Parts: sequence; C-alpha cells; structure tokens
Amino acid sequence: MVLFLIVGVSITLWLCPINKVWGAVLSQSIVGWFLVSGSLFSSGCYHVGLAWGLGSDDVSSVLISLSFWLLPVSLIASVGHLRPQTQNVRFFSQLCLFIIFSLVITFSATNLLVLFLGFEMTLVPTLLLITRWGAQQERVEAGSYFVFYTLSSSLPLFVCLLLIYLSMGHGCISLFELSICNNLPGFVIFFCFIAFLVKVPIFGLHLWLPKAHVEAPVAGSMILAAVLLKMGGYGFIRLTSIFYLTFQNSIAPVLIPFCCWGGLLTSLICLTQTDLKSLIAYSSVSHMSLMIAGTSSLSCWGYSGCLIIMVAHGVISSGLFYCANLYYERTGTRTLNISRGLKLVFVYLPVFWLFLACANLGFPPFLNAVGELFIFSAVVSYHLVNYIPIALSALFTSIFSLSIYQMLNSGQLYKWNVLNMKMSEREVVGVLLHIGPTFGLIFLPSLLCM
Repeated sequence: MVLFLIVGVSITLWLCPINKVWGAVLSQSIVGWFLVSGSLFSSGCYHVGLAWGLGSDDVSSVLISLSFWLLPVSLIASVGHLRPQTQNVRFFSQLCLFIIFSLVITFSATNLLVLFLGFEMTLVPTLLLITRWGAQQERVEAGSYFVFYTLSSSLPLFVCLLLIYLSMGHGCISLFELSICNNLPGFVIFFCFIAFLVKVPIFGLHLWLPKAHVEAPVAGSMILAAVLLKMGGYGFIRLTSIFYLTFQNSIAPVLIPFCCWGGLLTSLICLTQTDLKSLIAYSSVSHMSLMIAGTSSLSCWGYSGCLIIMVAHGVISSGLFYCANLYYERTGTRTLNISRGLKLVFVYLPVFWLFLACANLGFPPFLNAVGELFIFSAVVSYHLVNYIPIALSALFTSIFSLSIYQMLNSGQLYKWNVLNMKMSEREVVGVLLHIGPTFGLIFLPSLLCM
C-alpha cells in the first residue's frame, strides 16, 4: 500500500496543472499519512508483509509514520522560497517523494542488502536538494562533504555485507545465528557499524552535517534532521541484535564513554555558534551521540530511550529548522547577534519557539525528557563514571536551548527587521504541525509501542 501511495502522489504531481500542484500533493500526502499509520499500527505481528525483503515491526512502523508525516510539513515549509520558481515545483516535490520512498525501503527492510539499497538511494536526491536549492555558494562544498563521508563509509559496508552474505548464504536479518555472526572477522563488524555511525552522526564523524544543514533549503534541513539521521540509528539497532556478543565485549566498552564525552563536547560547541542553523545542527549531533550511547548499553531502557529520542528529536529538530527559516525569510540572516528583538513584532512565533526550546532541552513532560531519562539510566547503570559527561551535557543543552530563545526575542530590534513580520496561515499551520505531535505524544505515548 505504501508503494501505491507514493506512485499515486507522483502521478498526481505530474498530471496536475502547475497552479494546483501544492494543494493536490499536500492533500494526498496528509491522507496517505493517515492510511499508512493506521495500517502499520493496526497489526500486532512482529513482521508484516515479508514480500520483496520488506516488512515492518514496532520500530520501523514508528519511523515510517514519521517519514510520511514529514512529507506534507516539508512541502508547506518550501512554498515560500519555491513560489518564484514555479517551474521547479514538480522536480523539487518529486525529489522529496523519492527520499520518502527510499526511507520506507530502509525502515521496512528485512534483508541486509535491501537495507543497504534503501540507505544509499537517499544520496542523490539529498545531494540535489543541497546543491540545487542551497542559498549560498558554499553549497557545492557542503555537497562534497556529504558525498565523501557517505561513500567513504558505505563502500566498505557494502563489501562487508557481501562477505556476510557469502558466509551465511542469506541476508535475512531475522534468521541470523548469533554464534556464527560473531565469528566473523573483527574488521567486518567494525566497518558495518562505522557506516551507520557516520550517518547518525556521532561526535568525530559529524563534520559533514553542519555544512549540509547550513547550505540546504528548509525542506532539506527538515528531512535531514527528522528522518535521514534516523537511518543511522535504525541500522545501528539492527546490527547490535546481529553482532550482540562481539559488540558487547569489544565495541560497547569503548563506544559508550566516547559518545558520552562527545555529546558533552558538542554541547560546548553549541555555545560558541553564531549561525542559527549551525547551532541546531550541532545540537542534533549532541542528541544523537547520547542516543547511540544508550543503545550501546544493550538494555531494554537503552533501546526504549533510543526509539523515543529518535521520534522526539525528529519532530523537534524539524520544528526548530522550520522556525529558523521563518526568521531567515524576514531578516535575510541567520546570525544570532543581528536577529534580535523579534518578540516586539511577532505575536505567536516567540511562544512557539519557547515550546520547542523547552522540548529540545528535555523539559518535563515533553517526550525528550522521558527518552533522556531512559538513556541516562541505561548509560549510568553500565558504568557510574558516565554520569559526569551525561549530567554536564544535559546542563549545557539547557543553556544553549534557552540562549537561542533569549537572543532571538530580546534586545533592540534592528531597523531592517521590521518589514513583513505577520505570519501567514500557511506558516502557522506548519508550526502547529510540529507543536501538535510534540504535545500529542505526551498524552498518547502508547503510539510509540503499538
């Protein structure tokens, strides 16, 4: 059904008159999200639809639903900067659809090679979004970083997956024998994990992410932060279940403290940033590093916290990039020292930003607080020393999250910032589509485990 929905939206995209493309695609995307979510969550089976190496379970269902939710939201955010380029609307929307299609393949893969195929299918459309619709000349450099990091980690991953397939005779994730998989050479297991850690990314493998976020259009930043990074987390979860013993004995003792201290250092880097999108990008690195640390504990609390953080971060980071774009469209700059005093002319946006900032720092009762509590418990239970970087990271995350709100909304208003400050209905709807799930998951957390 998912594939038919994507094909249907694509056909509508190319057959509709150009002045009706936005309405047709948005309406079909919203209806498709409801249909896909209802279909995925209505089944209690561990795997649904094993044809073509595809299926779904509790983890993949949530991430597929998140991907379909993001499609109409990203298109709503893109109306403003695509309106002068009407002839490119179809191509832009088709790229977003293809990324969602690739994400569905990745999250529903039951075969390692199918997982790799979906993993790599996102490369070209994401690169086109960055280089074609980026706002500055540095977009080519950002695209080069993105391609280099992706290919340099993916090519060894492909070779290692072929070795696994040849040694096992199959690539089905649910049929792997742990005793055999853990007898594979250590370099094979290492390169399998490193590719997904680059995609997450954790501290030390993150240099491509701030550049990609800063240069990408708003839809590219939202898709990248909300779901593309989650491919790394999803693949990491799958591999830990396959190489459980080797990971527990050899990799986890090194990876957990590295991610904890890396998350702390990234939080400190956030305090030095003056570019709004760059700051949000480094915030994502900090959250994802802690998420990997929690997953590496191999505990139930760690896995639960990982899933909660992936969903919460997907919604919140997308909302932060969306609000940052609203500021940028009016002021023409992302520099925090210039974008000041906006609460004097905005009515609703400072309130929306305060909600997202509190959710980002893990303020109760937002979902991020629950996920971080689970991860903190799992990581500290693994080793008590990990409490130091975890606690400091939470402290500095709170500081820079509230600093963004304070810097944007207080102070003296610059003269050129007073024009076109009224929010349109489309922009309010886009913000509410982020605020709604953030609050909805507080009252209905069971949606994450249906």
